[in-house]
Amino acid sequence: MVPHLITALTGPINELEQRILDATPVIERWFRLEWMEHTPPLYCSVDIRNAGFKLAPVDTNLYPDGWHNLSPEMLPLAVQAAQAAIEKICPEARNLLIVPENGKPSSFYLASLARLREIFRMAGLNVRFGSIDPALKRAAALPLPDGDKLTLEPAQRLRYRVGLKNFDPCTILLNNDLAAGAPGILEELHEQYLLPPLQAGWSVRRKSRHFQCYEEVSKRFGKLLGIDPWLINPMYATCGEIDIHEPSGGECLRTNVDALLGKLRRKYKEYGINEKPFVVVKADHGTRGMGIMTVRDVKDLAQLGRKLPPGKDATQVPRGEVIIQEGVLTNERIHDAVAEPVVYMIDRYVVGGFYRVHAERGTDENLNAPGERFVPLAFAGGAQLPRPGARGEASAPNRFYMYGVIGRLAMVAASYELEATDPELQALD
Repeated sequence: MVPHLITALTGPINELEQRILDATPVIERWFRLEWMEHTPPLYCSVDIRNAGFKLAPVDTNLYPDGWHNLSPEMLPLAVQAAQAAIEKICPEARNLLIVPENGKPSSFYLASLARLREIFRMAGLNVRFGSIDPALKRAAALPLPDGDKLTLEPAQRLRYRVGLKNFDPCTILLNNDLAAGAPGILEELHEQYLLPPLQAGWSVRRKSRHFQCYEEVSKRFGKLLGIDPWLINPMYATCGEIDIHEPSGGECLRTNVDALLGKLRRKYKEYGINEKPFVVVKADHGTRGMGIMTVRDVKDLAQLGRKLPPGKDATQVPRGEVIIQEGVLTNERIHDAVAEPVVYMIDRYVVGGFYRVHAERGTDENLNAPGERFVPLAFAGGAQLPRPGARGEASAPNRFYMYGVIGRLAMVAASYELEATDPELQALD
C-alpha cells in the first residue's frame, strides 16, 4: 500500500526517484564500499517524512521497538539479515541475551520483544531476556497478547561477563536506551559483544551529532547522484545546553530559529514551494516523541516555558540541550489520516517497515503520539522490486526502494556517529 500524496508538488520527488532508480548500481556499490569501511549498528529504525518536494529522515532510533508491526511476510528477510550479522560478530554463537527496557513493560513492547525473539531464534540462537532493572528480583512470566508468555529474568554479572543462571551468551543485544546512563553491570564486558555499544545510549548520544554525520553523508550522496543534498537532508541548528528562562538562553534560541527559518524561506523560494516553512524544537537526546514544539515564527517561542494549548504539537516543552530541526511536512495519507513511513534495518539490510498513521494530527505535527496506529509496508517479494520504467505515485516498489535508500543513508550516518563517540577510538587519537 502506498498512501495518496495530496501535494501537487511531486516534481522534485519524482525527479529524485528517477535519479535514484537510474543510479541503482552506483548506489548499491556506494553502500557496499561504505560497509567495508564502517560497521553498521546491529539494528535501527528511521522515521522518514515525504513532503512531496523533499524526502528526509527526521529521527533514527538505535534501540527500536515495534518489531511486531512489520509485515509477517518480511520475517524471512529479517532472519536472513540477523544470520548475516551474527556470522560477522560471533559465528560460533549459541546464546543471545536481550536486555529490555526497565520498568513494567506494556503489551505493545512485549509483543515487540516476542517478535525479536522469534527473529533471532530462527537465525539459530537460544534467546532469553535478562533485565537490568533493580526492581526485578526474580524471574517473571508475562502474558503476551497472543496468549503465549515471555519470561524476564534478572541479569547476573560474573567477572567480565553478563548472563543468567545456566545461560552464558556470546552476544548481548540491548533494547534499552540507557537514558539514565550506563549501569555498572554492562561496563567492561571484555569477553562478550555488547550491541549496540554503550555510547549509543541517550546518556552519550545526541541527535545533533547524528544529523551532523547525516549532513556529511547526504553531501557525498548528493554529489554521487548530482542532486541538491537538501532534497534528502533536514537542516538543523543547536544552542548547546540552555535555560530558556534565562535571557541568554532565550536569545540563543530566537537567533537560531530565525536564522534557520530564513534559510528555509530561501530554499522554498528557489524550488517554488508555496508552503510556510517551520522548524521543530526538541530535546537533543531521548525518544518517545516527547518535548517537541513546532515553530513557524520567532514569536511562537513566547509559548516556551509552559504547556502549549490543545492542538499544538507538543507534550512538554524541551529543556536543557535542544536541537532546532527543519520541519518536514508529511503529505502522505491513508484513509484521510496523516501518515509517515518508518524503515527497519538489521545489519546493513532493510528488513521492513510500516506507516505510522495518526488521524488527529496535521501534516506538520509529530505523529509519534498517543492515538497512532501502524500499517505494514511490503518491502520484499518479487512484486516489490524496483521498476525503472514506472514513475511517481503509481509505483509502490519504487517508493519503497526510495524509503530504503534514505533509511540506509541514516544508518551510514549512525555508524559514523558511533565511531566518533567510541571511547577506544578516541583513546587512539
